[in-house]
Amino acid sequence: MSLVAILVTILQLALCSIAIATNSFPDFQLLNVNETLTGTKMFMPLGLSETDDHRGKWNLKLVHRDKLLSPNDSLSTLHNHGRRFHARMQRDVKRVASLLRRLPGKGTHDGDAAYQVNDFGSDVVSGMDQGSGEYFVRIGVGSPPRSQYMVIDSGSDIVWVQCQPCNQCYRQSDPVFDPANSASFSGVSCGSSVCDRIDNSGCNAGRYCRYEVMYGDGSYTKGTLALETLTFGRTVVKNVAIGCGHVNRGMFIGAAGLLGLGGGSMSLVGQLGGQTGGAFSYCLVSRGTDASGSLVFGRGTMPVGATWVPLLRNPRAPSFYYVGLSGLGVGGVRVPISEDVFRLTELGYGGVVMDTGTAVTRLPSSAYNPFRDAFITQTANLPRASKVSIFDTCYNLSGFVSVRVPTVSFYFSGGPVLTLPARNFLIPVDNMGTFCFAFAPSGSGLSIIGNIQQEGIQISFDGANGFVGFGPNVC
Repeated sequence: MSLVAILVTILQLALCSIAIATNSFPDFQLLNVNETLTGTKMFMPLGLSETDDHRGKWNLKLVHRDKLLSPNDSLSTLHNHGRRFHARMQRDVKRVASLLRRLPGKGTHDGDAAYQVNDFGSDVVSGMDQGSGEYFVRIGVGSPPRSQYMVIDSGSDIVWVQCQPCNQCYRQSDPVFDPANSASFSGVSCGSSVCDRIDNSGCNAGRYCRYEVMYGDGSYTKGTLALETLTFGRTVVKNVAIGCGHVNRGMFIGAAGLLGLGGGSMSLVGQLGGQTGGAFSYCLVSRGTDASGSLVFGRGTMPVGATWVPLLRNPRAPSFYYVGLSGLGVGGVRVPISEDVFRLTELGYGGVVMDTGTAVTRLPSSAYNPFRDAFITQTANLPRASKVSIFDTCYNLSGFVSVRVPTVSFYFSGGPVLTLPARNFLIPVDNMGTFCFAFAPSGSGLSIIGNIQQEGIQISFDGANGFVGFGPNVC
């Protein structure tokens, strides 16, 4: 055999060995434990500073609620990651419960009794009585514009602010908006078509449209519907229908109200219509960084090179953005889960919702259990820790600089695969090195892709064409 033939044979054997090794061993990535833990200790609240982003007309800074100072928060609490984590999980449990109340049969197949929420208000609360809006933007309300912190919520179809006279209001960072000081404030009449789009509407003194939204946790907002001017960075948008809440309970600590970005006609996206082409994009900043995320409106925000997945519509829940999920992967290997577990039925049951207000991704138990077990199998070398809050799979990573963990992937219908960064599925729950697998069983047929899994990834919604995009940029 010639020298060339021998070299070719050796090369073929080597390539074969590489292929076998690739198929035999799962895909891994490194989680930088030290860097992640350091991030939990570098908390720097924004207080009342302006956060408008003037880089583009429709480009707004997006910050996590932990950056806002609540009147009841001490600095020791703000710097204690464990306390903030447990508070976040308590809010999250409430958020998921409120979402399930808005769906047919509370997310199961037990009929329509639970689906009594109006299309306009949906469920703007993201959590407990003291509020839990997770991500905030700063916009101007009225003429001249008064800057206000607003919670963004992809699962709600309303824009509203607390208003004077405030018969009952929760505490917020900015002065409560006073419509008497706005030249552009105009009450919506009872007979207008806008008022007709609210299921729970009524008449105030026989003249102005009254709205009232109640929530499963006992929170509510009540007031009058109005047309008002909103300012986004350098862009002025006139005649936006907003709720002017005179009686409010609970809601969002620090924020003046809510910026609904849901799929219904009364959301900000629905009202802007042709001005933005039904398109918007956001980047939820990763935890533990001093950077800000972004919220951008308009077709010009749609990125080239993104992974596009079809949006699904549920007529029983028009506010929600459903996506077709077909499976889950751990370590580059698809977990054996039936696609039917994630299917949105013709009656509006099940399905997979993307939600900015939910932190932790929820999966039906029939999907979560094998998914979690596959992750445990591939992390057998890592020291385990006791369960924490809603998480049943935790690890003691104190003393580690970095650890090797299997990749975690979403398999979408039609072929696209989204592989998450390690910090989006193994998260710190205290300052001591306890990390948990950031998924939980939903207790229903509904799956929810939460904001922890979305962090650091550019998410783009093209409502006009019915797609949601992931990437290609990172935040």
